[in-house]
Amino acid sequence: MTAGANDFTGPTVELLQSLIRNECVNDGTPDSGFEGRNADLLQTYLEGSGLAVERFDSRPGRTSMVARIEGSDPAAPALCLMGHTDVVPANPDGWSRDPFAGELVDGEVWGRGAIDMLNITSSMAVAFRQLADEGFRPKGTLIYFGVADEEAGGQWGAEFMLDEHWDAVGADYVLTESGGWSQGSHDGTRAITINVAEKGIAWRRLRVSGTPGHGSMPYGSDNALITAAEIVRRLATYRTRPYLDDLWQARLATLDIPADVRTALSDPATIDDGIASLPPEYARVAHACSHTTISPNVIHGGQKTNTIPDVIDIDVDMRTVPGDTKEVVDDYLADALGELADRVTISSLQEGDATRSPIDNPLWEALATNAQVAYPGAELVPGIIVGGTDARFYRLKGSIAYGAGLFSPSVTMESFGNRFHGNDERIDVESLGLSAQFWYGIAKQLVG
Repeated sequence: MTAGANDFTGPTVELLQSLIRNECVNDGTPDSGFEGRNADLLQTYLEGSGLAVERFDSRPGRTSMVARIEGSDPAAPALCLMGHTDVVPANPDGWSRDPFAGELVDGEVWGRGAIDMLNITSSMAVAFRQLADEGFRPKGTLIYFGVADEEAGGQWGAEFMLDEHWDAVGADYVLTESGGWSQGSHDGTRAITINVAEKGIAWRRLRVSGTPGHGSMPYGSDNALITAAEIVRRLATYRTRPYLDDLWQARLATLDIPADVRTALSDPATIDDGIASLPPEYARVAHACSHTTISPNVIHGGQKTNTIPDVIDIDVDMRTVPGDTKEVVDDYLADALGELADRVTISSLQEGDATRSPIDNPLWEALATNAQVAYPGAELVPGIIVGGTDARFYRLKGSIAYGAGLFSPSVTMESFGNRFHGNDERIDVESLGLSAQFWYGIAKQLVG
């Protein structure tokens, strides 16, 4: 008997609530995260079905865990269901509810990580356990991978695991965040976005130089903070070249927008004007999908209120479209800085090229088939993730990796994006059941 979405909903809700309450907050420092707490929880949950669980510590408390259902055919492809167990910090002052209470309110689970990505981590675990309970004996190996440190770049999680423990987590096919939202059409069918690519990362630190002096005599001073303020303004208003590839055109085809706006968004010469005409929540996504972005997000410097600063550091988050190399990034920054470039020393904080997986393979077919269970007639649309995920580590190893999921009609790309790292993060229980059923069906079809 095949399990349905309703069979998965209750267990996924309960597991998600517990993962949220463990408060595995990753603030980016090496000893934050505390993912061992969620590793303990997932280990206990999966061992309840007789599964063996391995644990791997990259640092004390930075624990990733792995469970496997070994395949009978060594030549058959392996599938990894990968969910991270850490979350970003949350400021309770901006929330309507306790961000770590994991409350169930009006059919939604609230809490930090509810949509990024403990919803997927929990639904994958529930599907994996259901298969184990049924005595699933696949041809290809099925792997559940609860990974640490995704929220700070993966150094102590996926990067460590793939470099040091490939035998435990290596797979031909990988499913992880972020995708699965959909767009309805007039005839009731849906276009479901599955992310097959993600932008590259080019984080930079811009060190701005000035001349120190006494704060009581600012006239004519060489204040590094004032120079830095102008640099931040220039970076914020700088416009990079549009990048309109097949993934952008596929995204456009799903949008219910006027014909003239669609035309504007299809042309490099007019796309910026087209984006400006969109509602803010749509414009942010559209711009990020079609441009290398520059976002000055952190500033450090100054010593005392009465001292003119001579050094200010600006940390800049740049996300690159495919093909924008380090040299392109350097050119963008030089152009944006203009005559102030000689006041700035630039260093790299994190670097990585954009990655992409093909869609002509059995995993794509399994996703398309199993989406029909919830949405008959649905079509998959390949998309690009504008942030970073652990999928990139697998792609660099030659694996096919997608950001996927299956959500209720209430979860659009825009609502999904607004709740990611935002206040009042939450997910509806219908989406939890649909996603768990999705993983369950895909695993049966692909490796069974």
